[in-house]
Amino acid sequence: MSNHAAYILGAYLAAAVILGGLVIASLAARNRVRRELAARGLDKRR
Repeated sequence: MSNHAAYILGAYLAAAVILGGLVIASLAARNRVRRELAARGLDKRR
């Protein structure tokens, strides 16, 4: 594996970790807001 390939794979790995963290943070915030809305009686039933 050349130096270029290691750099590209590292960049892909860093991007995947960052995107994964953003997805997890977004889902956690979504669940927190849904719980708060349900506690206030403002939730929308599907």
